[in-house]
Amino acid sequence: MSDLLFKKVDYTVGKLVEDIALGEIGLPDIQRPFVWDTTRVRDLFDSMYRGYPIGTLLFWENGYPGEYRIIGEGKKQKAPRLLIVDGQQRLTALYAVMRNVPIVDKNFDRIRLRIAFHPVEEKFEVTNTAIERDPTWIADISRFWQPDFDHYDFVSTLLERLEERRRLTPEERKRIPQAIQRLVNLINYPMTALEISVNASEEQVAEIFVRINSQGRTLNQADFILTLMSVFWDEGRKQLEEFCREAKRPPVDNHPSPYNPYFHPQPDQLLRADVALGFRRARLEHVYSILRGKDLQTGEFSPERRDAQFALLEKAQAEVLDLQHWHDFFKVIKRAGYIHPSLITSETTLVYTYALWLIGKRDFALDPHTLRNLIARWFFMSSLTRRYTGSPETRMEQDLALLRGCSQPSEFAQTLEQEMAAVLTSSYWEITLPNELATASARNVGQAAFFASLCLLDAPVLYSHLKVRDLLDPTSKAQKSALERHHLFPRKYLERQGVTDRRDINQVANYALVEWHDNIDISARQPAEYAPKYERRFPPEKLREMYRYHALPERWYDMEYSTFLEERRRLMAAIIREGFESLR
Repeated sequence: MSDLLFKKVDYTVGKLVEDIALGEIGLPDIQRPFVWDTTRVRDLFDSMYRGYPIGTLLFWENGYPGEYRIIGEGKKQKAPRLLIVDGQQRLTALYAVMRNVPIVDKNFDRIRLRIAFHPVEEKFEVTNTAIERDPTWIADISRFWQPDFDHYDFVSTLLERLEERRRLTPEERKRIPQAIQRLVNLINYPMTALEISVNASEEQVAEIFVRINSQGRTLNQADFILTLMSVFWDEGRKQLEEFCREAKRPPVDNHPSPYNPYFHPQPDQLLRADVALGFRRARLEHVYSILRGKDLQTGEFSPERRDAQFALLEKAQAEVLDLQHWHDFFKVIKRAGYIHPSLITSETTLVYTYALWLIGKRDFALDPHTLRNLIARWFFMSSLTRRYTGSPETRMEQDLALLRGCSQPSEFAQTLEQEMAAVLTSSYWEITLPNELATASARNVGQAAFFASLCLLDAPVLYSHLKVRDLLDPTSKAQKSALERHHLFPRKYLERQGVTDRRDINQVANYALVEWHDNIDISARQPAEYAPKYERRFPPEKLREMYRYHALPERWYDMEYSTFLEERRRLMAAIIREGFESLR
């Protein structure tokens, strides 16, 4: 048998709660959003009370006992010896209830986990207003584990209160104190933890987690990293989470804020940008090694290296969360023509492009205008070709490797330009892209690039004197969207013609952006009926220009549907290419 990577350790609930309070077990900050529903907390205590098992915990030995430096101020007496891999929500629930400390819910509201107990019926419930008014319930079981709890006085008072409502039977007077004692004794409830050796790699820990987890959940690399940040640099994780929280909420007092209409990041996404900027790495597995003090080249560990690498991470995160950098970057996205959040089909592409923009700005000091145009083209190319979908870490790792030999601003720019030229060849524009537009996907990257190109080329809305760019303004809020995707050949019309497959009807090439009232007016009318009517709004030269931008052949409405789709895909690809080239 191979050497065991774990050992079994028996605990009591009281010992676990005490070790968390001391810092021996690294439970992430109790002020972090608690994802369990309160009914699950109720069920947890009910299971313990009835003597049922509540699952095995999975810990990971930290390593370097006594040597870890905790960054920032903290109230823990020790640096943690164990990190929680599985069981964080159970331990958070136990700790919050037994220590009577508030938690933060999914909406970031500060609340107490209040669980009620009925001593006669011996059942648990989530505390509510009715329970609080009912003297037969104990509205908050947290009191049983507080230092000043007087068991004898509490039971005596409870029995008197219950007797005021009705006469208790001798059996009830005996059973109620026993139920209270049984509840108080949950502090001695036994639990088992598997403590994985410090020598296990993060990949091995993830595999162990999957194999023993009954639901077969995967353990995300971000789970490792964010837990480690909670333990050794909680201030850094708090910064990430506060930034993400504020990015979702419009500021009420015009105070500087990360809020934007394009991207509401998650902490692990910003962490990717941290690591790419600070260490030129894309794989989150490297972050765990970095935080442990591992040399990524030699594989050796040292506390000194860990401290130095933490300093690099802190410095990089300061750049990533800088509000001026953050909002300047979104000017890059708008410069690329992606002025509306509906056009952004990949958040990962945003994250990695942000990292490259920061590298160009901080490490190569590229001229701001040159950098903006360069990275706008990179974002356009990456979005159009799905560069960071599928295996995004691998792709970004390769892109960062391309920059390792660069030392001058011109070399950084030339490297990205060469890569774009290698991807966006003539055959891509003329063959690959038209073929990729033959899809009915609602979030097709080609369609998003086509609409972005209409913004870049200052094109008018189809059959309108207004510009696409103006009507895609994300700050405009109305009951109806200013622009709507319209079937050029309406669905009901096509069905009458025998075209019933939704994939054929909803082809990207069958969509155009029109004003919402035109979309309603067109309804299910055939193109040959509504299009000539709208054409009369414009002089011939304006109409030709409009049709060119919208990739519509002359008298497109008289074409056979499949022929129309094929021709329009070719013309759309040409407009996308023109939009991209305009960024030069």
